[in-house]
Amino acid sequence: MNKDILNTVVQDFINNNIKADITSLLLKKLVFNNVDIKEVVEQIEAKKRCKIKLPTWFNTSNIYYPNKLNIEQTSSEIAAKYKSQLIKGSSIIDLTGGFGVDSFYFSKSFKEVTHCEINKTLSNIVSHNYNQLGVDNIITLNVNGIDYLKNTFKHYDWIYVDPSRRHDSKGKVFYLKDCLPNIPKYIDLLFKHTNSVLLKASPMLDISIGISELKYTTEIHIVAINNDVKELLFILNKESKSDIQIKTINIKSSLNEVFNFNYQAETNAKVQFSEPLTYLYEPNAAILKSGAFKSLAEQLNVCKLHTHSHIYTSKKLIEFPGRSFKIIATIPYKKALVKKHLSNTKINIAIRNFPEPVSQIKKKFKINDGSNIYAFFTTTLENKKIVAICEKA
Repeated sequence: MNKDILNTVVQDFINNNIKADITSLLLKKLVFNNVDIKEVVEQIEAKKRCKIKLPTWFNTSNIYYPNKLNIEQTSSEIAAKYKSQLIKGSSIIDLTGGFGVDSFYFSKSFKEVTHCEINKTLSNIVSHNYNQLGVDNIITLNVNGIDYLKNTFKHYDWIYVDPSRRHDSKGKVFYLKDCLPNIPKYIDLLFKHTNSVLLKASPMLDISIGISELKYTTEIHIVAINNDVKELLFILNKESKSDIQIKTINIKSSLNEVFNFNYQAETNAKVQFSEPLTYLYEPNAAILKSGAFKSLAEQLNVCKLHTHSHIYTSKKLIEFPGRSFKIIATIPYKKALVKKHLSNTKINIAIRNFPEPVSQIKKKFKINDGSNIYAFFTTTLENKKIVAICEKA
């Protein structure tokens, strides 16, 4: 950490060149005391990535930024705030602290937060930034979080861990056993120091595999932001023996979409099937990730088109956690009929349980994206291929 980067002249240059062309800056023969132009450019690039993702950091003076990779890997403020509202208590330890966004938000729900970060430079950066942000209840430790637990007798209300999904030999990984640290291996160590664990996993991890890898899972939260799944959160509690609750949320600028269900009850949930009725519904990304295909139909009293066609229909319009459409027409998937209705038009194409990819459909029928009309190519319960032509409800 080069503290000369925090000099007023350098900070002013960074702030005044957030929108500047990076290549042009590198070619300029700019001279700063004890600061290389490459260091300045790295600060600009990292800060630029924080404008939307980490606005509190972006809008605070004299924040020191790590490399771009650290910014890419950290939680967004929206996701960190959501996590901090799930849990509370007197003490929490963040075993894999990173840039410290999660710990910052935990500090609003806990009296004391311990932030562990094995990288000395990053740990120093985080400590400096907390001072700038006016946080005084976070202890920053330059340690390996797992090693720290092995050598302490302290007990915490919660342990938080976000294992690295970049393995030294395997590259990018998704299974928890392949991440660093290997939480399934150290789960008993964690529960020597707490009764409650919050674990962040890859959004790519299959939920059933995560459950099989971990003990004591009581809740799983699937967090999407603007219909893009960002975080998969496992809450583990040593004392609980209840069924696993799956909680999905799609955080939007307007109204958040929430849907919860019992993981074990999904298998036996009752589903009704139907041909397309008046309205068509497409679940949001968090629900699709959760696998709540039966529970969704049962709880909202909507019909599915097919066991594997994860779109729903109803006669009356309901409030649905996803996109809602009014069906204009439903036609069999026959070349002449599809050409008649869709060829040489602008229309938004989607497929659900359909053998042809979108690109092939567009090419075959000369369809371009656009307009307020949507066409869902799908399969009904009788295995009939159909096209539901819709407009937003």
